[in-house]
Amino acid sequence: MGREFVRLAIADLVGDIAARRDEHRRGGETPRELVAWLSGLARALADEAGVALADITLTVFGTPGVHDKGTSSLQLAPNLPGWDRPGSIGLFEGVAGDAPYLVENDVDLAAVGEGAYGLGQGIAHFALVWIGTGIGMGIMIDGKLYRGCQGAAGEISYLPVGEGDPLVNRGRGMLESVASADGVVALAGRLGMRGVDSAKDVFDAARAGDETAGRVVAAEADHIAHALAGIIAVLDPELVVLGGGIGVQAGDMLIGPVTEFLGDLVALRVPMIKASTLGTDAVLLGAMAVGLTRARDLVFERAVAQAPPG
Repeated sequence: MGREFVRLAIADLVGDIAARRDEHRRGGETPRELVAWLSGLARALADEAGVALADITLTVFGTPGVHDKGTSSLQLAPNLPGWDRPGSIGLFEGVAGDAPYLVENDVDLAAVGEGAYGLGQGIAHFALVWIGTGIGMGIMIDGKLYRGCQGAAGEISYLPVGEGDPLVNRGRGMLESVASADGVVALAGRLGMRGVDSAKDVFDAARAGDETAGRVVAAEADHIAHALAGIIAVLDPELVVLGGGIGVQAGDMLIGPVTEFLGDLVALRVPMIKASTLGTDAVLLGAMAVGLTRARDLVFERAVAQAPPG
């Protein structure tokens, strides 16, 4: 679940996807309206896969923000208004039905997806830095996802990197305010670019030789490099994967200057920096990887419980 898209898939226990849908968010939904819409999509997807919703072993939801288990709500998810109310997570039962479900941070899932299916395969220590509508990071240490004590590890949108007062935009964080898609568009406007509706417009213009767009790209690379310098100093990853709309679509324009900047900012060698090869599928594939592991355990536990004694 993101600000613009909802992506759904049903997979069997082998990991083969039986049915999938990518749907534009309508926007402005209350949590109950969004769950009602998702429920309809889930029923349609199950029909397409030739199964009943009751046949689903486990559902995994990937969302922005942090799942606060104490209040059963989503925190730090400004693109999903209303989900910060206590008890909101329980609404997912309207989609999952009687089956158990998990709620995971979307960027954490993207990191798991990279480890299972992407550039992180075989690499014990890496970070996936998501740069798009929002900014976040998934951390893999010794091949396992690191969440932190509150589940908020990787909320790098709040790093004090960028211009201005870090308290101006409390809901997004200082780094996200300048380096997200909205931040790129805002800087382009301040520098005099006209007719820019998206970060993609800016990067396309830079590729075409527009000097102002080039300045925006240089500023974006600088923000990313300074954020990564702090991350590298703390985590010492072997690999940094750039994901999200900007990380994937503009990786070819950012990786070179970011790597060059980091040469002057980090103590030892600069880790490998690569753009994700999974694209928009990273979160979905991560949800599938997490879901398959837990679903297989559930099926095994049920089989043992139902086996005759002796």
